[in-house]
Amino acid sequence: MPVRPTAATPTAATLTALALAATALTACGSGSGSDPDTLKVSYKQSTDNSVKVMDTYLAGIKEQFEREHPGKKVEFVPIKAPDSEYYTKLQQMLRSPRTAPDLVYEDTFLINSDITSGYLKSLDPYLAKWPDWDRFFDTAKAAAKGQDGKTYGVPDGTDTRGLWFDKRVFKKAGLPTDWQPKTWDDVLAAARTIKRKVPGVIPLNVYTGKPAGERATMQGFEMLLYGTGDGSSDPLYDRSAKKWISAGQGFRDSLTFVETVYEEKLGPEVSDALDPNFATTVNGELLPQGKLGIDLDGSWLPQAWLPGSGHAWPDWSRRLGLAPMPTQHGQAPGKVSMSGGWTWAVPAKAGNPDLAFDFVKVMQTKDNARKWYIANSGIAVRKDVAEDPAYATAQPGIEFFTGLVAHTHYRPAYPAYPKVSTAVQEAMEGVTTGDRSVQEAARGFDSALDDVTGGRVIRK
Repeated sequence: MPVRPTAATPTAATLTALALAATALTACGSGSGSDPDTLKVSYKQSTDNSVKVMDTYLAGIKEQFEREHPGKKVEFVPIKAPDSEYYTKLQQMLRSPRTAPDLVYEDTFLINSDITSGYLKSLDPYLAKWPDWDRFFDTAKAAAKGQDGKTYGVPDGTDTRGLWFDKRVFKKAGLPTDWQPKTWDDVLAAARTIKRKVPGVIPLNVYTGKPAGERATMQGFEMLLYGTGDGSSDPLYDRSAKKWISAGQGFRDSLTFVETVYEEKLGPEVSDALDPNFATTVNGELLPQGKLGIDLDGSWLPQAWLPGSGHAWPDWSRRLGLAPMPTQHGQAPGKVSMSGGWTWAVPAKAGNPDLAFDFVKVMQTKDNARKWYIANSGIAVRKDVAEDPAYATAQPGIEFFTGLVAHTHYRPAYPAYPKVSTAVQEAMEGVTTGDRSVQEAARGFDSALDDVTGGRVIRK
């Protein structure tokens, strides 16, 4: 299963519609039960029958685990479903000890919802005795932490984000093909040059608005917002006070950047930008055809260009350049990224939690982790794998995007986050269409923030 951009939030209607299907799955007796010698592992199986990356990898881990643990058996409980349906079915399973697996695959986007619901077990006692945990990047460790400060999942990779740029377009515009912008103004200046000198090409793509969903929030707005200020604190959520943060100067500056892109027609047509399928157009048409100068996007893009993908583009690494997204004024650390990813977690009602963590330890040896990252086109969260030449040279771009892990941020994906994200998208859409000024959009965000967080807000 490929690393993907963060998933869309399942709607209330989706959850209701899927409840019966999830209950039916629950009734199948798929849980860990009482057999101390059988480990049940649930994961998201690809809906594309031709994609067997996760299945193949786990089959190898099962063989190794059973060889190293005589008398123990691993039984897989795959859930073949789109993201939102997977979450629903998984949550149904986690509610009962009769149906809860021993180990589950959790998206960092929604793991805190399951933590808050009491569905997951703290892994702190296991992690304290596992030397390999010290080899994980601190930023990745934070992705599976609850508001109580405890850790509930072990990450198996991540994704990062940066600027993709077309060297062909840059050459035509007279811009350097080894472009490395230092500030937001540098990014906008390059886009303006492309607009002036290379007609027919979209200078800059920044995902925006509600139709783009979390792609707008995370690839777009948060890549700006987390590059404001001095980087010493989260600009969206105060973890010590456990309160969300209203629209301050950095928030308004980020909206101004988005406003500038669309007001100056440096981005796609607004109607295209607000098309929910625009990312498919970017990946499958605009970038391969040389019709987009700069794209603020994620590390997973090359998966769209693999042989058999429908948009095979074998020479993308020669055509495209990569640059970190700079901080607003070039202030330390000079670059910014956002990350998501998935984790392995142990249900609170698992029958064999100790055995489950033993399985995690087998999956997360250096060698097995490296195999998974390479097979999955993922970004390493283990420092020793990130430094391994066999990993770093496995495919173009891996070394660059792995280098961003040290500077990356994870969203405050607490239960209110999906609604906060929607409020961000609405603010972005307002300045993209010109229906709202930056100040009006910021006030609208503040009003929505009060509503969705119950007033747990720090005023800026």
